[in-house]
Amino acid sequence: MDSTVFHPDFKPLPYWWEAIPIGTNPEAELPAKADVVIVGGGLTALNCAIELGRGGARPVVLEAEDFGFGASTRNGGAVSGGVNLGKGMSGAKAGDGTIDPVVRAMIGDAAESFTHIETMIAREGIECHYERCGRFVGAFTPKHYDGLAARIGLLNGEAKAEASMVPPERQREEIASDFYRGGMAIERSGKLHPGLYHRGLMAAAERHGATLIGRTRAGRLTREGAGWRVETSRGTIAADEVVIATNGYTGGLTPDLQRRVIPLASHIIATEPLDVDLARSLIPKGRTLSDTRRVLSYYRMSPDGRRVLYGGRARFTQVGPEVSAPALHAMMLARWPQLKGVRVTHAWTGNTAFTFDFLPHMGITEKGLHYAMGCNGSGVAMLSYLGGQIGRKILGGGNHVTAFDGRDFPTRPFYTGYPWFLPAVGTYYRFRDWLDRKVA
Repeated sequence: MDSTVFHPDFKPLPYWWEAIPIGTNPEAELPAKADVVIVGGGLTALNCAIELGRGGARPVVLEAEDFGFGASTRNGGAVSGGVNLGKGMSGAKAGDGTIDPVVRAMIGDAAESFTHIETMIAREGIECHYERCGRFVGAFTPKHYDGLAARIGLLNGEAKAEASMVPPERQREEIASDFYRGGMAIERSGKLHPGLYHRGLMAAAERHGATLIGRTRAGRLTREGAGWRVETSRGTIAADEVVIATNGYTGGLTPDLQRRVIPLASHIIATEPLDVDLARSLIPKGRTLSDTRRVLSYYRMSPDGRRVLYGGRARFTQVGPEVSAPALHAMMLARWPQLKGVRVTHAWTGNTAFTFDFLPHMGITEKGLHYAMGCNGSGVAMLSYLGGQIGRKILGGGNHVTAFDGRDFPTRPFYTGYPWFLPAVGTYYRFRDWLDRKVA
């Protein structure tokens, strides 16, 4: 490995795992019966279990791997509500020029996801370094800046984003870099430690009566009367309801859902600790950062303010750190040349779940399975929210509880869940980014 990129103490593991004991699981036995079986042990599942438990139900959460193995502890820890959902919706007007009511409802619910996660953290006493610090979205070209400006009314009016434009001459108030052409500051946004947030949700779910069982893979799901029989690697359990909460790891257990989500690898690196003054200078207001490139980057400082955590689409598929880390390191240096010589201590990958309409989805399959998935890379708040909404829906007898509930969940002919086309998409996006900058 390149010694100019990789620190001698490099680990091919999430930086977040330094604070949580991956490999330890709740030791509960598989019961014979549950009110609800939830397949998956991430943010969707745990928020659903908490809501069900608070309502008097007794859910069982089945995690095929160790709890915390998946993307719920591998993400960048940025928290937003409704901002990314608004992409491309600035022209979504009804015939009289007002905001289309469906768009209004979806963005309003997405904004509510931000309220949900703040409420959850406060109510359950989850210590996860949460800060409402805001976000800066860097414009890759002047045209992208104009595109951000065109959306600001929608974001402020419907998503309560508290957004404002930052012209190029004021950009260094947000980032110690001249890489962008101005951008947008969004105050209603935050960041957390995803590993500690996940552990806090686990503790809250157990406190509210949920049974959490790790290293237990769900198998065949069979209807038995009004309920279900769930075969697992540790035996069989009966349930009144089943929730599929597998998101970017949705597989052959539910092929109908698998063909509706596109698992997309997202890669992240963590740097070695920086000089204190250098670290403080990089992001003066301590925000999370992202940009408008098609090959997206997202980045922030670690909770102690000493490391850069830099994520993005180093590749659109699963690759090892020997490929992803140098690519992300180069992206980081393009924005901050002053970090030349800084090396990487951690590199890791997690699956996000994209959808063909770029919207999150919640609902019930034709067979009667509840699900929520497909947050297109912005799932910390949204998956937390939708998990809670599934719990509410089950407790309330099946009424729709959000604008994302029961909407058509599209797929494409011949797509089975294997995204063979992603390398070509990545190549095309990189070319378009290059061309946009060249023309600008």
